[in-house]
Amino acid sequence: MVGSRWSAASPGRRRGPELERAILDAALEQLSTVGWHALTMEGVAAGARTGKAAVYRRWPSKADLVADVLRSGLPPIGAIPDRGSIREDLFLLCVRMRDVMSSPAGLALRSVLHECDHAHAARFQGVIRSGLHEPAQELIGELLARGIERGDVRPDAIGPYVVDVIPALLMYGAKMRGSEWADADIGAMIDEVMVPALRV
Repeated sequence: MVGSRWSAASPGRRRGPELERAILDAALEQLSTVGWHALTMEGVAAGARTGKAAVYRRWPSKADLVADVLRSGLPPIGAIPDRGSIREDLFLLCVRMRDVMSSPAGLALRSVLHECDHAHAARFQGVIRSGLHEPAQELIGELLARGIERGDVRPDAIGPYVVDVIPALLMYGAKMRGSEWADADIGAMIDEVMVPALRV
């Protein structure tokens, strides 16, 4: 059996970060192929070519493992360079957010939220908040402050609801309408909603 073969000590046995990365990668692969309900710790161990005990030592439950998989797998949005206008700054931010949502971990997270029960959904929604929404809100605040200094955003535009608009629209479109947010759709959303709301 795979578990017994790899549980025995051997000179090439992986340990520490290397083994943890292999387990996380195997779990993400499982999420992408079989989903939340069919994912098992045994299947993850087999995919990582290790023993089930090695998985349970690090993650006591499937929910603990999946939360770490999603948290570590979401790519960062990254800094937004000054593109000369709030319209172009926000457009790049939205493209980056779409790329996070369309990454393997982002797609897996959306799938898990549809499959899991309410208690687990609340936990995984926290991954979205910390991995995507909160960094995006902070960046939007920075872009608005930059726009105010540049003169293309009115001085009273920064507020908690304003920085919520883009994350809310992107998630609503992805979840309720199945939109993958093509560049043209992002541009229309910014031109029809954000620019008029922020214009001096």
